[in-house]
Amino acid sequence: MDATLAGHLQELRRGTVVVASLIALRAPGYGYSLLETLSRAGFEVEANTLYPLLRRLEAQGLLTSEWNTDEARPRKFYRTTEQGDALAETLRGEWSRIDTAIGDLSVKSGSEE
Repeated sequence: MDATLAGHLQELRRGTVVVASLIALRAPGYGYSLLETLSRAGFEVEANTLYPLLRRLEAQGLLTSEWNTDEARPRKFYRTTEQGDALAETLRGEWSRIDTAIGDLSVKSGSEE
């Protein structure tokens, strides 16, 4: 993959990881399990990208967290807040609108040939 394509793909994926994380964390989860969940869904995210994102979303009030110390190794669990849920739904709606608009452009440009 050339550098131009890689850069554009990274830019495209950046916003989708936010939406995917907010949706996935409607059920409490910790960072590593979120990495696995996102990967299984087709979102390839590295830990050094995800953890700062989780901290930023928490600082914005979109996620809440708490430590679980019941296990041998303490884990920080995250969960989407009500504000995070609302943002996720708004972003999903916008994603759908953009997808439709791109589809419409594809159809129009294909029929004008």
